[in-house]
Amino acid sequence: MASPYNARMDSIEIVLAMLLAVIASAYMTRMLPAGIPLPLVQIGLGAGIAAWSGHGIQLDPELFFLLFIPPLLFLDGWRIPNTGLFRDRVVILELALGLVIFTVLGAGYLIHWMIPAMPLAVAFALAAILSPTDPIAVGSIASRAPIPKRLMHILEGEALLNDASGLVCFRFAVAAALTGTFSLTSASLTFVWLAAVGIAAGVGVTSAVAWLQGRLTSRYGEPSGSPILVSLLIPFGAYLVAERMHASGILAAVAAGITMSYVELGGQALAATRIQRTAVWDTVQFTLNGVMFVLLGEQLPDILRGASESLEQSGHINSWWLVLYAFAISFGLIALRFLWVWATLRVTLYRRSRRAGAGNGERPHWRLLLATALAGARGAITLAGVLTLPLALPDGDPFPARDLTILLASSVILISLLAASIGLPRLLGGMHFPEEPAERQQEDMARRQAASAAIAAIERAELALADAHHPDVLPQAAARVIALYEYRLNVAWSAEDQNKEHFRKLDRAERELRLAAMEAERQAIFDLARHHHISDETARKLVREIDLVEARHQKQAK
Repeated sequence: MASPYNARMDSIEIVLAMLLAVIASAYMTRMLPAGIPLPLVQIGLGAGIAAWSGHGIQLDPELFFLLFIPPLLFLDGWRIPNTGLFRDRVVILELALGLVIFTVLGAGYLIHWMIPAMPLAVAFALAAILSPTDPIAVGSIASRAPIPKRLMHILEGEALLNDASGLVCFRFAVAAALTGTFSLTSASLTFVWLAAVGIAAGVGVTSAVAWLQGRLTSRYGEPSGSPILVSLLIPFGAYLVAERMHASGILAAVAAGITMSYVELGGQALAATRIQRTAVWDTVQFTLNGVMFVLLGEQLPDILRGASESLEQSGHINSWWLVLYAFAISFGLIALRFLWVWATLRVTLYRRSRRAGAGNGERPHWRLLLATALAGARGAITLAGVLTLPLALPDGDPFPARDLTILLASSVILISLLAASIGLPRLLGGMHFPEEPAERQQEDMARRQAASAAIAAIERAELALADAHHPDVLPQAAARVIALYEYRLNVAWSAEDQNKEHFRKLDRAERELRLAAMEAERQAIFDLARHHHISDETARKLVREIDLVEARHQKQAK
């Protein structure tokens, strides 16, 4: 019999192996043929870990939910384009709320009809957890398909809000499965409390932390690393505060992320902190998403055994029925999504024509409608949610069809990812979408305003620093810096429209030359350090300065 110490060491080894699998998966997707989704590779590596270890990790659903859901939802809310979110709020709400309810009802009854052994409440829970879409999956697929930018903003906004609405519906369905009762009136009142208090908790916690951090920073300065750790703790704090108030921690995490995006506009953080914080959050996002899919693969043998037992209860012995169920549910979700998008678009065009007193107006191409339906790929939120299904009912009996539900949800995730990866590039290939002029005009206006502010600041600084520098040095330095901003202000971004594209090409070429020059600078510094002509400390300082400038140029190039 293994000692508790050995059991803990085994668990630690499995966790470390899972993290190594996440790292390996990123390289394997580059080595494998294009089009193979990253989650599929991670699930395969997780299954390999299960075969190596011989036993799975025992999951605590509530702890799993707390560790994975708040930071992912917080980051979605933080990085969502708020302008697009409010501009297309009607369409986004139709997809994020109306489509979720439509999917829960339609897919729930379909699943219960196909699998009578699965209780209706559990079928609704499965449909609810399948309703959220994954913005990360859609974003990675969009890099290979010409999806219009505005449609991407709509899909990102939908994915942000339907995470919350889908998970709330999921919890209602699970509660109905545990208690055996459901009241629409009670659920509606509970939802209002969950939403209102949850959103208030997210906004309140983030605002309070930002205010306190700003006061401390203005008085004592900004300690290195502290703001990054604070940003990592905010989603957990918002989630736990909302849960203690018996509200929705899910909505609190989303609201905290959106509030954080507004707090960031205050510009309190140092430039180096923002760069480091972005790198840390990118790592957290990559790690959490990867670990969830590796964990699914690690749990897969036990899930398959439990799903086979549930399948036998439904009267089917052949395991190929599982594949048929998964494809039927996947195509059902795509069909429901297409119907909803088509119907809401018809209603929107009808209302617009009534207001304008004209015809139905220009209708989107059918390929774009079908692409919107295919773009509803499922991902990490669905997986994290379904893994939190209770292990047992209040009376101690096993939760009905738990393993079958997890397996079907996991299969639908893979099918939706494959369908979007294969279908979207082929469906939208050859289509050309005009660039939105409003965004380009906003960018040009922002560049002009920033250049004007920079010139004014240089002139003020020149007067303030007159006593600290030699009379001949400061005017020359100011003239060199002002010349750059005057070029941007008076030449590039105030030129005629036909010349602006020429100046943009010049900027791109200049950026590429600067990147090549900085790479040569960095290699020269490394060479000096290797031959002990300069100290390691000096090398790190100079390379960091180059890295910060290069990061800015690379971000502009995207």
